[in-house]
Amino acid sequence: MAIDSNLLTLLMVPPYVAWPLIAITLSTLLATSYALYNVLLHPLRAIPGPKLWAATPFSYTLAWLSGRLPVVIHELHEKYGDTVRVTPTRVSFTHPDAWRDIRGHRKSGQGENSKDPAFYALSRHNILGASREDHARFRKILSHGFSAKSMQEQQRLITRYVDLLMERLGERTQDEGGEPKEAVVNLAAWFNFTTFDVIGDLAFGAPFGCLQESRYHPWVEAIFLGVEQFGLLVAFHWHFPTLLGLIRRFAPKGYIGVHMDMQTEYANQLIRKRLQLDTSRPDFVEAMSTAKSDDGRMLTREEMGSNGRLLVVAGSETTATALSGTAYFLATHPAVQKKLAEEVRRVFRSEDEIDLFSVNKLKYMLAVLDEAMRMFPPVPSQLPRACQPGGDMICGYQIPEGTGLDIFPWAMNYSSRNFTEPFKFIPERWLDEDEYQGQQLDKRRQSAFQPFSVGSRNCIGKNLAYVEMRLILARLIWNYNLVLEDDASGRFLDCKSFNLWTKGALNVRLVPVSKT
Repeated sequence: MAIDSNLLTLLMVPPYVAWPLIAITLSTLLATSYALYNVLLHPLRAIPGPKLWAATPFSYTLAWLSGRLPVVIHELHEKYGDTVRVTPTRVSFTHPDAWRDIRGHRKSGQGENSKDPAFYALSRHNILGASREDHARFRKILSHGFSAKSMQEQQRLITRYVDLLMERLGERTQDEGGEPKEAVVNLAAWFNFTTFDVIGDLAFGAPFGCLQESRYHPWVEAIFLGVEQFGLLVAFHWHFPTLLGLIRRFAPKGYIGVHMDMQTEYANQLIRKRLQLDTSRPDFVEAMSTAKSDDGRMLTREEMGSNGRLLVVAGSETTATALSGTAYFLATHPAVQKKLAEEVRRVFRSEDEIDLFSVNKLKYMLAVLDEAMRMFPPVPSQLPRACQPGGDMICGYQIPEGTGLDIFPWAMNYSSRNFTEPFKFIPERWLDEDEYQGQQLDKRRQSAFQPFSVGSRNCIGKNLAYVEMRLILARLIWNYNLVLEDDASGRFLDCKSFNLWTKGALNVRLVPVSKT
């Protein structure tokens, strides 16, 4: 019987050479079959998108690790449309209806496109990544700290830190004789000092001392240092958990996850310290330690620590980012800044009139803040969902169960199908006026802009964030004109994203406004 010459040749190769060749050949065949199935036979094959991205998750993961995933996803949507397949098992959407179809309120008994369990594995004990049942329990308890009554009780506390911010900026814009002078400050840092101190006091009954000492607290530094590391953890835990295990094993001791561990431990320390106080005050620890869910359950210490850590990050860094983006756009758009200053100085006769509730009169300021958050969204990347059991109809496509569902605010906000001139800073697009030529298109798809998400899992701190941003910005504009200082700050928006931004300095020249 004849034997194929190639097989005969292979059989003559030594085993230590033959077996690796066989393994490589089989691996290549499996990888090729996997990629071909994903492109040609997978249930998502009809959804537009680049074939390479549909074949394997590598392109998506590499873009994530580069810190440019939101921008890359935007480019894909501009080329392929409102619905794009971005991995073998993930689909991204930029049509405004996606918010409702994916995250909208569901009646009791209806399925939910739940939080992606792989993505949120590191957040399962807090309100961000909790199951539907636990989320309802957490939200019921935490909502006490964000109620209208709490907002009234918290006004004095929040105002105290805004006063301290203005005092610190005032020290830098006065000469030795007390006369006004121009000064350059890193506003991104000062916004972070303020918002972290506010949320520290609201959450744990004590500020982080950032404004008092004019520097970052170690926990705050750990948050910034951990942003990129968190991106690495999530990317590999999400798509390549086995590889993550190897990275954890061979990485320098204490590197992987050290910053998040530090944050959690510090949150637990502050909670223990706060619970030892024999006083009642309207902060989040009191709500977490005394309130009960509908079924009578209270938060465990682990859940309190995890939610406390989340409240600090979500309730401070994102607000500071929104303020930093707003200050940047105002400093680079003098006409908008002038119009805003005129509104603030028309509505208020003195700085003392500016408080958490009176700032709601500033309609143009709200438009400025919304436009800034559209162009520099505090959370630019996806907070992914997984399609419910049995599948779901989303933006006209039947999506099979388990499919990852992405909405990238950056891609949504910069879509040319959603907004006219999306790369231009135009607050007027949010006003009920006829002066903006693209208003008809923008009104039709304006619901694309959802900086605080939608549905039962929307941001619980939305109202607090808006009044805090308005108060700080109104006080700043009342006292100063803003001028961008250097070329580095001119590239402020050109930073990496790992769910949160890795921001640089925002050096702005504060020019005191004459009160005469």
